[in-house]
Amino acid sequence: MPLPRLFRPRHVASAHCDLPCGVYDPAQARIEAESIKAICEKYQASDDPEFRSRSLVIKEQRSELAKHHLWVLWTDYFKAPHFERYPQLHTLFNEATKLAGASGVKGSVDPAVAEQLLTKIEEISKIFWETKQS
Repeated sequence: MPLPRLFRPRHVASAHCDLPCGVYDPAQARIEAESIKAICEKYQASDDPEFRSRSLVIKEQRSELAKHHLWVLWTDYFKAPHFERYPQLHTLFNEATKLAGASGVKGSVDPAVAEQLLTKIEEISKIFWETKQS
């Protein structure tokens, strides 16, 4: 058998995402956003400077995680056909990642800003689960 044929794949597989789709879930971003909102509420209710300082550190970590999980969905799970079917999807992700960043919950201790992030994640989640059904 010639060498090139020996190394030619016998089966060709394709998938629309980098890993099996079961690994992607907007719940990861939602859980981080819920933590951020709870931290903001506890921060507002406390006058203990040490508690408030620790809260800010943890909130910033959770903000980075929320943004990371959103980016993974945006760049790894959703593909061109999804963006064609849901033209608002790029805008939703852009707004959500900004809300997870310095101009949003990372730079704020306002629970209302965290609620805005949760709302965007819920909109993304709704679209995500619709794509999983098709």
